[in-house]
Amino acid sequence: MKAYILDRYKKQAALRLGDMPEPEVRDRDVLVAVHAASLNQLDAKIRDGEFKFILPYRLPLIMGNDVAGVVVRVGSKVRGFKPGDEVYARPNQDRIGTLAEFIAIDEADLALKPTNLSMEAAASIPLVGLTAWQVLVDRAELKRGQKVLIHAGSGGVGTFAIQLAKHLGATVATTTSTENVDWVKSLGADVVVDYRKEDYTKVLSGYDVVLNSLGKDTLEQSLKVLKPGGMLISISGPPDVAFAREAGLNGFLRQVMRLLSFGIRSKARRHGIGYSFVFMRANGEQLGKISSLIESGIVRPIMDRVFPFQATNEAMDYLATGRVKGKVVVKVR
Repeated sequence: MKAYILDRYKKQAALRLGDMPEPEVRDRDVLVAVHAASLNQLDAKIRDGEFKFILPYRLPLIMGNDVAGVVVRVGSKVRGFKPGDEVYARPNQDRIGTLAEFIAIDEADLALKPTNLSMEAAASIPLVGLTAWQVLVDRAELKRGQKVLIHAGSGGVGTFAIQLAKHLGATVATTTSTENVDWVKSLGADVVVDYRKEDYTKVLSGYDVVLNSLGKDTLEQSLKVLKPGGMLISISGPPDVAFAREAGLNGFLRQVMRLLSFGIRSKARRHGIGYSFVFMRANGEQLGKISSLIESGIVRPIMDRVFPFQATNEAMDYLATGRVKGKVVVKVR
């Protein structure tokens, strides 16, 4: 089968389009013919080698973390899916590879595609949808009447998180650039801070939760907008010890995570704020709940551009511009 392959870690390197064996289908696996995949900042970080210590992939590696497609074959113990089903998923982090003609996915990580979405739109959802769900619902336990700041509101995670937070009944603030102010308001943001004109730390205060997807400076400055007892949750790092335990990392790497997160954990503690790092995990059950929100019209996918499979490297370059609104999608079939 044709696939986009990472042969060695290198910043902004092109992926190689080559031939790879069709994946093995285990007892609980579902073989999916890939119709569409979408790109995430995670793909760039994996390619660049930023996660090689916490995600020790064996190279060459088929890239890609989001998929929508059609079931071709199921393993002997699969009960929830059958050939012909239209499905979507974020595969388990150990079994990525959606930038290919086929992928085998554990049925526990898979969900039926929302009936009202095209394959391309469905492929834009899993990673960002699950990330937003696991930050706002699982970790923050966001409640009606609370206030949440979602950084980078026009990005993939931001566009989904704004809509989900509004559905949960929260007051939502976000940061974005001038040209996107009205657009993120249309997604449901109550307060929009144009970072080119205003300092969000002087505009916002008394927030319960901050979802950070940006760098170290933004992470630390976000402490100023949180009230005592609030939660600072980052999806861009630094990883903490709790993550290291959940990921089953060894003692040495746990100590590394402890040191990496020491500064922000100490500063958060002095403000009476909790800090945690969330690395999204595959979860078909949660994705099914997200499907219900989409089919009910509560949340809608946001796509910026759709590229043909042959232009996957161009799609990666476009993602790297930092000007993407929502998601970049690759049409495989």
